[in-house]
Amino acid sequence: MTDVTVSSLPSAPLWAFEIWSNPEAVATRFAAVAGFALPKMGASGGGDALRLIRYEPTVWLVEGDATALPSILENDGALTAIGGGVTRVLLSGEGWRRLLMEGGVFDAESPAFAVGSSAATIIDHVNIRLHVLSEDACLAYVPLSYTQGIIHFWQEAAKALD
Repeated sequence: MTDVTVSSLPSAPLWAFEIWSNPEAVATRFAAVAGFALPKMGASGGGDALRLIRYEPTVWLVEGDATALPSILENDGALTAIGGGVTRVLLSGEGWRRLLMEGGVFDAESPAFAVGSSAATIIDHVNIRLHVLSEDACLAYVPLSYTQGIIHFWQEAAKALD
C-alpha cells in the first residue's frame, strides 16, 4: 500500500468571496486591508489568520478571520458562509498525489501542482476543491453530503496502490 492517510478534519468557518463588479477596485482595497494581493487562478495567498484560495475566475474560498472582507467588497460582491456544507479532508503522506490520480481528471503528479497551488476537479463524480499544503499534504474540500463516500473511495483506493 502506498503511504497515504485520509483523515477528516474538524469543521472550520469557510466562506465564498465572490466579486461581481469592479475587480480592480476590489483587488486594490483587498491588498490595502489584507496586506497581500488576491491570489491568481490556481493559487492561494495569506497565512493561518486569513487564507484565500482561488478556484474560479471571480471566486475565492476563504479560511480564517473574514471580518474585514464585507467592507472590502462594498457592493461589488458577496461573502457567503459555506462552512456548513463543506468538509475538509486531509490527504497526507508520500502517496497523496498518486491517490488523487485514482478517479481524478487532472494530473496531480504535475510539478506545476506545487505547494500553494489549488485546483477544482471531479473525483468519483464529486466536485472537489484541492489545496496543496506541503510536499506531503493536500487539503480537499468536499461537499458535506458526499464526504463519507469520498473518504471510503479514497481509503479503498489507497489499499490498491503500490
